[in-house]
Amino acid sequence: MKKTILCFSILMSCLSLHAQKKPMNEFVDDLMAKMTVEEKIGQLNLMPGTDLTTGAKTNSPLVELVEKGMLGAVLNTKGAAKVRALQEVAVKRSRLHIPLIFGLDVIHGYETVLPLPLAQACSWNPQAIEDGARMAAEEATASGICWNYSPMVDVALDARWGRVAEGYGEDPYLSSVMAVAAIRGYQGSGERQGYAKNEFMACLKHYALYGASEAGRDYNTVDMSRLRMYNQYLPPYKAAVEAGVGSVMSSFNIVDGMPATGNRWLITDVLRGQWGFNGFLVTDYGSINEMTNWGFGDQMQSTAQAMNAGTDMDMCSSAFLVQLKACLDNGTVKMAQIDQAVRRVLEAKYKLGLFDDPYRYCDPKREKKELYTAQHRQTARDIAAQTFVLLKNDNDILPLKKQGSIALIGPLADTRNNLPGCWSTGDKPEKYATVKEAMQRYLGDKATVTYAQGSNIYDDSVRQEAVGIGRPIPRGDAKQMLAEALKVAKNADVIVACLGELADMSGESSARSDLTMPDAEARLLKALVRTGKPVVLLNFAGRPTVLSWENDNAAAIMNVWFAGSETGDAICDVLFGDKVPTGKLVNSFPRTTGQEPLYYNHLNTGRPVEDGSKVFRKFQSNYTDVTQGPLYPFGYGLSYTSYSYSPVTLSSSTMKAGGKVTATATITNTGSRDGDEIVQFYIRDRFASIVRPVKELKGFQRIHLAKGESKTVSFDIDAATLSYYDNEGKTVLEPGDFDIMIGANSANVQSAKLTLTK
Repeated sequence: MKKTILCFSILMSCLSLHAQKKPMNEFVDDLMAKMTVEEKIGQLNLMPGTDLTTGAKTNSPLVELVEKGMLGAVLNTKGAAKVRALQEVAVKRSRLHIPLIFGLDVIHGYETVLPLPLAQACSWNPQAIEDGARMAAEEATASGICWNYSPMVDVALDARWGRVAEGYGEDPYLSSVMAVAAIRGYQGSGERQGYAKNEFMACLKHYALYGASEAGRDYNTVDMSRLRMYNQYLPPYKAAVEAGVGSVMSSFNIVDGMPATGNRWLITDVLRGQWGFNGFLVTDYGSINEMTNWGFGDQMQSTAQAMNAGTDMDMCSSAFLVQLKACLDNGTVKMAQIDQAVRRVLEAKYKLGLFDDPYRYCDPKREKKELYTAQHRQTARDIAAQTFVLLKNDNDILPLKKQGSIALIGPLADTRNNLPGCWSTGDKPEKYATVKEAMQRYLGDKATVTYAQGSNIYDDSVRQEAVGIGRPIPRGDAKQMLAEALKVAKNADVIVACLGELADMSGESSARSDLTMPDAEARLLKALVRTGKPVVLLNFAGRPTVLSWENDNAAAIMNVWFAGSETGDAICDVLFGDKVPTGKLVNSFPRTTGQEPLYYNHLNTGRPVEDGSKVFRKFQSNYTDVTQGPLYPFGYGLSYTSYSYSPVTLSSSTMKAGGKVTATATITNTGSRDGDEIVQFYIRDRFASIVRPVKELKGFQRIHLAKGESKTVSFDIDAATLSYYDNEGKTVLEPGDFDIMIGANSANVQSAKLTLTK
């Protein structure tokens, strides 16, 4: 009996560590005073999880690390039972009972999958981004996850880069707005006031400049001036820090010749010094070890460099675990640096409430009732419908009538495992309806829907298998499938072609050197067009793709991206006119891959050629073999109605440095349908001490207009609107003339001149 009481007392004394209500600084001070150097280093170690399902002793190396206090966080373990099992090892069997953080890439929803982040940005609706992020947090935290490796805010100018899918496009202002919205949804007020059980800590990535990898190749070189960094690439990271993001992940690339993970200027001087970030910074997967591949030094040298730069946690290199004590002993790292990193990690655990209740994110009841609910499905469906971008609509063929015969053709028309898109870590495709299933259910007996796969993705089976990673499309006999498709098409009133990329043809390690439609699908589309039947192309993609031939030959094109678990129903909502398309592009679409990188807010040249010019001009900045500029510009998107814009009016044609001017324009719905229009506000600094972009987005508003209705939209202009950064990150405001532009997209604007005076 005494022995039982003693064991119970010991257990309660252990657990009391977690139940204390001391202020954070005091609590962390007390805990760190009890820690050995090895235990401190252990808190800086992040490793992949296991499928451990009980708290029983196992031979797992991960469990052994946890027992010894040599692990601070785990990634890729999900599910309330699995998370609890491993957490119990930390809380009950390690010396100090310090709980683990469990992280996962919940990039665009969990079991209820949202559209890709790139697609979400095409809604131009920050509230939708926030609502979707909140829903993702509710679901993932019910499955044990308290740390989310999102949002990704890498400005992406080159569509060859696969990870365009994970970000918010080519514009720093829009990316900033969307990042802040996502952080609000993920974290609530958690970082500042403590996280609720249905909130988790966001992790901003990839810091920094990863979207500028040369040639669009993942993990590749980045080299640019600091002036360009501050003005074109760093603003979204800065905005996220100001929004209170809890953690940051370093990028794989080099910055100023140094891998980002070991770049002190980037991490300590800018992130912490200039912007005031006080959370913890984690590396990307294995990136300390990859510093050796870059040619920096061996693992010990890389470890010291990363720690001295301000890196706090090592993801999956085991470099800190293996080398940090030796670096301390040889004097290349100071104890104060290790202590600071440990403090940041422990503070995050405190804010997450893990010391008070290590199992607060391990509730099987929540997990059972809060995943893939009817409410969440409706939210995802509504958001998805806002992301589709109508690129072409000859003779108003869309919306389709809910009658007659529809030929639904293409390898993406009856796939469910590709609907979530890349980087979906909690999806359950078996629960989702394919486009075919959704359309047949949606139309019922109103219209006939006949399906044929029509083609493979690529003629080369090896290539198709390589890009189908875990989400394959069944291959068939090419001639037989084409014959079946043409037979189906012959008997239909209209053809709806579901073609484009597979889910994992975009995302990490999915660079493409050719952005045109895969060969087998392209041949199918050409055959369908030759039937003479109207062809509506639903283009599935995780990036901008080349649609030049398609634009010339298809009757209508709608970019549907990868819209998540509710793709099928959302497509039906828009395709048949229950909802009006409102999405607008956040990346310029090229006419040919050779134009990449292609983006609207480029600097001018001394020999410019206007976008849209079809005539080659010798000794001017253009190509010999392609029309100048994009096929579809940034901000572009059609509707089932139409809008007109009045000239821009300024409250004053001049403004002093400390003043404010309001720009207004009246937008009228001139069509026959109610709809939402995204009104965009741009500026151009005509003359400055440095060359400035030809256009810069500075604001936008999403407005609803009934048919025939007009609304006046206003944008305030102040010093922040007209300023830029110098090469030290300081704002510069110079007197001079500015073009103030309001319009439907970056290429279609009304303009007025504003003069800034001293």
